Amino acid sequence: MSLPHAILTALLEKPSSGLELTRRFDKSIGYFWSATHQQIYRELGKLEAEGYIRALPPELHARGQKKSYEVLPAGRAELARWTAAAQEPKPMRDTMLLRLRAAAVVGTEGIQADLRRHLDLHRGQLAEYEQIQARDFPPERSTPEDRLRHLVLRAGIDLETFWTQWLTHALAEFESMEKGD
Repeated sequence: MSLPHAILTALLEKPSSGLELTRRFDKSIGYFWSATHQQIYRELGKLEAEGYIRALPPELHARGQKKSYEVLPAGRAELARWTAAAQEPKPMRDTMLLRLRAAAVVGTEGIQADLRRHLDLHRGQLAEYEQIQARDFPPERSTPEDRLRHLVLRAGIDLETFWTQWLTHALAEFESMEKGD
């Protein structure tokens, strides 16, 4: 049920067309809640049918003009209800951890190379998040909205920091095992 709420959040931040939403998902919301172009358009139709959003009137009656949407009071109320509702934390499910557990019984062939690849990917993501933080969250940007958005980015930074540290430790463990330590 979270994709509709991600869309409501994005539309409350700025009324947008489906294409604009897709681009915004690719640049911000998609870092922590991804969606395809088709999923976004399907949800826009559902949200409109439920009376949570509406299409803005076109400024010009041009053929092929993008339909932009805004959130209605019922949509804002639904987002507020969902935001305030208690939710249980999701259990961690990570393929790499399961693969390491399996490697303990079937062997480690190829897994070190993938650990290195994952380390490079997490380092790259961490660097990207740190660039966004430096660009978008200077100390003088301290409105409550900016502080909450920064908290979300901070979670990404902290998670990528965890993974880079853990993967570095895992690779060191493999090196130690190869040496017979």
